[in-house]
Amino acid sequence: MEIGIFAKTFLRPTLDEVLDAALAHGLRTVQFNLTCAGVASLPDRIEPALASAIRQAFAQRNMTMAAVSGTFNMIHPDLAQRRLGLARLRVLATASASLGAPIITLSTGTRDAEDMWRAHPDNQSPAAWVDLLASMEAAVRMAEVAGVTLAFEPEVSNVVDSAARARRLLDEIRSPQLKVVMDAANLFHAGELPHMPRILHEAFALLGDDIILAHAKDLSHDGAAGHEAAGQGVLDYDLYVRLLNASGYRGPLILHGLREAQVKGSVTFLRQKLGQ
Repeated sequence: MEIGIFAKTFLRPTLDEVLDAALAHGLRTVQFNLTCAGVASLPDRIEPALASAIRQAFAQRNMTMAAVSGTFNMIHPDLAQRRLGLARLRVLATASASLGAPIITLSTGTRDAEDMWRAHPDNQSPAAWVDLLASMEAAVRMAEVAGVTLAFEPEVSNVVDSAARARRLLDEIRSPQLKVVMDAANLFHAGELPHMPRILHEAFALLGDDIILAHAKDLSHDGAAGHEAAGQGVLDYDLYVRLLNASGYRGPLILHGLREAQVKGSVTFLRQKLGQ
């Protein structure tokens, strides 16, 4: 597995400087965010000249865009907000080929109207699931037209808060354009850390064949998504890497949830775990 990183880990005034900062750490693949090119993550329009400039910047450095972020709150309680997110996702999907992005990453969202990373009791309601299906079905139709793959990330604060619910979503949508981002640090509800081996084995048993991207961060406690740099928490990385390999995953392992000052240490940590 190749080590990559969230491009927006590097706060720089220009795209060229962002990519050069990744290269300085020996990283040649990134999960991209359009904020690195001076526009919104999900803009209302992507100028062809901008898409061309982004692709050229990657090509000049022999770098690859593993994925691009298309995250919005797919079950926002306000239907107008969901429709706006979908409209902007269509813009990104249409531009994905020009950008050189084979994958658009998604999160499934929350009923919390203010913070899409905060859990809400209504996330488990039948109505929330119905809204997720509607949003995801619309997103998948866009992806099928654009020829891009969508990858959603199970995360304890979102409506898809477990591997089991991720499997259910895949089975109900039934599209080859919908896959999974695996981030082992996002899977532990309150009280579940003592059961880490079982939960990780179950996650890969349910989702291993559909993993198209893998994230690398860490966690210090359960009940929320991990917010620690890889190697700075309690995640069993030996088991995580072993399960990724056993699943047949051969894509990049993308660092995120870390400060730039932590990149060197986390890259060294992952290289040791990957046997590089």
